[in-house]
Amino acid sequence: MVGKRESRELMTIFFLCILWYIISSSNNVVGKLLLSQFPYPMTLTMIQLTTITILSGPFFNLFGIRKSSSIITWSYYFRLIVPLALGKFIGSVFSHVSIWKVPVSYAHTVKATMPLFTVILSRIILREKQTTNVYLSLLPIVGGVAIATLTELSFNAIGLISALGSTMAFSLQNIYSKKVLCDTGIHHLRLLFILGRLALIMFLPLWFIYDFHNLLNEVLNNSITYNIVGLSIIDGVLNWLQNIIAFSVMSIVTPLTYAVASASKRIFVIAITLFILGNPVTGLNIFGMTLAIFGVLLYNMAKYKQKQLQKKIALLPRYTKIDNSNFANGWPELTHQRFAV
Repeated sequence: MVGKRESRELMTIFFLCILWYIISSSNNVVGKLLLSQFPYPMTLTMIQLTTITILSGPFFNLFGIRKSSSIITWSYYFRLIVPLALGKFIGSVFSHVSIWKVPVSYAHTVKATMPLFTVILSRIILREKQTTNVYLSLLPIVGGVAIATLTELSFNAIGLISALGSTMAFSLQNIYSKKVLCDTGIHHLRLLFILGRLALIMFLPLWFIYDFHNLLNEVLNNSITYNIVGLSIIDGVLNWLQNIIAFSVMSIVTPLTYAVASASKRIFVIAITLFILGNPVTGLNIFGMTLAIFGVLLYNMAKYKQKQLQKKIALLPRYTKIDNSNFANGWPELTHQRFAV
C-alpha cells in the first residue's frame, strides 16, 4: 500500500511538472508573439492581474483554500502587503518589457541571476550570511550570463535592464512573501490573489495615464484585431495557471526538489522558445546559457546543504555545566548551555 501511495505521489509530481513546463513555455511564446503585434507591456500586466482577480476568488472558494489564520492589521498591511503588490506589478511589467525587447531565451538566461540578487538582498535586509560554497556557486551564474550577453546577436540594453529589474523585483517579493506566509498563516494561493487584486487597483490610474489614450486610438483605427484580443486572453489564463501549478508543486515537494524543478523548467522554456520562435544563436551563446543554469543548480545544492547544517546545529544536545563557585553554599548550581559550533 505504501509503495502504491508513493508511486501515485511520484506520478502526480511528474505530471504537474510536465504540465508546469508546457504551460510556462506556452505562456512565454504567446507573450512574445503578442508583444510583437501589441507593444503594450503595462496593459498585458493589467490583463494578467485582472485574470488573477476574476478567476482566483471563485476557484479558491470552490476548493476550500484557507484564508489567513490571524487578523492582519492595517499597519502590517501597508508595511508588507502593499510593497509586495508593488513588487509584483513592477516585476511583471519589467518581465514583459524584457521578452518584448530581447529573445525569450536570453531573457530567461538573465533571470537565472535571481540567486545573486537573493544573496545580496538577504544580506542587506535580513543580515543573512551564506557559506563559501553558496558564494562560489554564484560565479558560474555571473560568468554564464556575461558570456550569453556578449554573444547575444539580438542584444538590447533596455531588454537587459528590464530582465535584471524583473529578477530583482521577484527576488524581493520572494523574501518578503516568506515572511508574510510565516507571520499570517495565509495560504500561498490566497496571497497570490490578494497581491494580484491589490496591484490591479493600485495601478489602474497609472494604466489610464500611460496606455488608455493610445489603446483608444488603436481601437478607433481598428488596429486591435481579434487575434490580439484572443492572444491577450490566452496569455492571462496561461499566466494564472502557471502560478497555480507552480505553487501546487511547491506545496508537495521539498525546497531542493522545487528549486531543481524550477531550474529544469527554465532549461525547457529556453529550448522550446529557441525551437518555436527560432531566434539566431551561436555555440558560445548556448554555452553561456548552459553555464548560468548549471550555476543555479549548484546554488540550490549549496543552499540545501547550508540549511541542513543549520538544522543539525539547532538540534545539538544540551550539556550540564556545574558552577563550582556555589559549592560553598552546600549545593552546586546547574546551568544548561548549548554547544558552540
